[in-house]
Amino acid sequence: MSEKQAPEVVSQEAAHKVESSFAKIQKPLLGAIVAALVIGGGWFAYQQYVVKPKEEKAAEAIFKAEQYFAMDSSRLVLNGDGQYKGVLNVISNFGGTKAANLAHYYAGISYLKMSEFENAVKHLKDFSTDAKQVQLLASGCLGDAYAELNKKDEAIEAYKKAANTFIEDETNSSEYLFRAALLLETTGKNAEALDLYKELKTKFPKTDKGFQADKYIYRLSIEKNDLAE
Repeated sequence: MSEKQAPEVVSQEAAHKVESSFAKIQKPLLGAIVAALVIGGGWFAYQQYVVKPKEEKAAEAIFKAEQYFAMDSSRLVLNGDGQYKGVLNVISNFGGTKAANLAHYYAGISYLKMSEFENAVKHLKDFSTDAKQVQLLASGCLGDAYAELNKKDEAIEAYKKAANTFIEDETNSSEYLFRAALLLETTGKNAEALDLYKELKTKFPKTDKGFQADKYIYRLSIEKNDLAE
């Protein structure tokens, strides 16, 4: 082999190796691409032809219950009126949809109003939303249901969660922080209660509960404040 021919031969050998290597991976590579397309297409088809229609049917099913919820007709919210199904039916038949998630909220609040606290806890625990003001109220109502069942530790945690979910709603946030502090007092955890009363005064000074915080701080604190003079 001459020196002039050597580079050409080497180049041909390199090209042959590349072709050979590609031939080895060609099938699995094409298989992976096809699989990705099938999976992607399957996901799209599932979303388009299964999820979307189910969401639409669930939204239709909950529509009347939402009207009854606005009218404060708890039993009709839960069970419907004979012609229209209630939220319990939506939960049973449309699990995993946005409407079913919202149905848990309506069910939990309705049971709370009917003093069926175990059922209220069951449904409010299953509800979650990115709408912070609604989540605040759901957590606060969960705290109320726990408190009625004398499950004070669970109630305190739910109230604290509510108070910190959407602090822009100062009225409700301060209310639930106050309820958490008050419950802590009843369980003898005065130091923790005192911390929450101080937090209440600091975070929400212009609210009704913020104005009241001083007398609770005074009652629990050994430190002098304005009311001690």
